[in-house]
Amino acid sequence: MGYRRVVSHRLRHYYASTTLAADVSITELSEYSGHRDPAFTLHQYTHLLPDSFERAREAIDRRMGFPRVAMATAA
Repeated sequence: MGYRRVVSHRLRHYYASTTLAADVSITELSEYSGHRDPAFTLHQYTHLLPDSFERAREAIDRRMGFPRVAMATAA
């Protein structure tokens, strides 16, 4: 039974990471995963969204008509 639990957990994590990579929202993933609260889902999978702030900034810039400016990276 322990083996099945580990495999099941890995499949859930794979499903969540693949779903987020396809730009499905945390709210939708939470619903699909059976979580009651999207905050729980966000807490579990936030490490899979390292570029989310950059994508949000770019979307706002595009919407407001600002030119694309490359962000400096820390050395």
